[in-house]
Amino acid sequence: MLQDKDRIFTNLYGLHDWRLPGARKRGAWDNTGGLIQKGRDYIIDEMKASGLRGRGGAGFPTGLKWSFMPKENDGRPHYLVVNADESEPGTCKDREIMRNDPHILLEGCLIAGFSMGANTCYIYLRGEYIEVRHRLQAAIDEAYEAGLLGKNAAGSGWDYDIYLHHGAGAYICGEETALLESLEGKKGQPRLKPPFPANMGLYGCPTTVNNVESIAVAPTILRRGSSWFDNLGRPGNTGTKIFSISGHVNNPCNVEEEMGISLRELIERHAGGVRGGWDNLLAIIPGGSSVPLLPKEICDTVLMDFDSLKEVQSGLGTAAVIVMDKSTDIVKAIARLAAFYKHESCGQCTPCREGTGWMWRVMERLVKGEAQKSEIDMLWDVTKQVEGHTICALGDAAAWPVQGLIRHFRKEIEDRIDANAGQVAAE
Repeated sequence: MLQDKDRIFTNLYGLHDWRLPGARKRGAWDNTGGLIQKGRDYIIDEMKASGLRGRGGAGFPTGLKWSFMPKENDGRPHYLVVNADESEPGTCKDREIMRNDPHILLEGCLIAGFSMGANTCYIYLRGEYIEVRHRLQAAIDEAYEAGLLGKNAAGSGWDYDIYLHHGAGAYICGEETALLESLEGKKGQPRLKPPFPANMGLYGCPTTVNNVESIAVAPTILRRGSSWFDNLGRPGNTGTKIFSISGHVNNPCNVEEEMGISLRELIERHAGGVRGGWDNLLAIIPGGSSVPLLPKEICDTVLMDFDSLKEVQSGLGTAAVIVMDKSTDIVKAIARLAAFYKHESCGQCTPCREGTGWMWRVMERLVKGEAQKSEIDMLWDVTKQVEGHTICALGDAAAWPVQGLIRHFRKEIEDRIDANAGQVAAE
């Protein structure tokens, strides 16, 4: 269990002042200029040594990603883009960071931007987050007034500007290259890679795109040292993580915990347990709607980190834990997710454009039992034809919930088909 002294997000619940004076009392903006003056290599080496992996879903090593930015300047500006387009169903962690502790994000933007030679940062905010936009903009204004942003930001000798960009509410813009397209004023559709954003990103310039949580933890890691962060969690899965717990629990919540905590302990300690007790659990989606669900027998023992969840054919994703008890119509729940991905597909890739609609239509029939059992295998085959065959990961995100359902709840689908066939025969 995470000790209070090791918490990075000390105002996650908004119990204290979110403005600059309150943030400074909690340790934000403390000798930021001094950290920057230690140099780019120092910051990147510390981030690498900490073992921090991206908190937006993919889990790519953050320090390594920062190091991909060109060391030399060829005349093009460098950009940091913060992905605050938090649109993954079940995920609500970045919203609370920006609403209740915006200054640790802004400080992280300055430090990260400096480490990659960027003088400009864009924060791309989810379209539905109106209140968060006002609060984040107020925090940016405070930081400029206090000399923490702008010319000679925080006395570091580095000029730095942050711009807040409000999206239009498209899930696809959470994909980093679609986000860049949208920032440039174009249709939010993913780009083919290579070229990668570190070489040709925003406006054709070197760019790094990082999640809010990944950037917000950087100042604390640098102040407390990479070894402190590396000693939390498990090897290869270090540090703390904000988990968003929703669904059939007694106390839905966001909570910062150590990576590698067991799923059962996470839910029983922080979310008040499953509604009706642990034995009433049916399944859990452990990382936001795009990762495969896990049945109770796996949830009993699985640990909450990237590698442990990969071993059971799921993923940590954004660590949005969606709990479903035995009252859940599991087939209908996954059909609802299939409808979501069909709706949010940008339509650029044929497997995704056609496959998401096809999977949704079959799922709707499976909900009613109006299908043949052979169609279950055909549905599985289609998910495999979509997965890994699209420009971005939306195809995978659409396929994986369906795969999880078939992998663990095939009997439920078959029983429904049998029940419907019996009803038709009786009529």
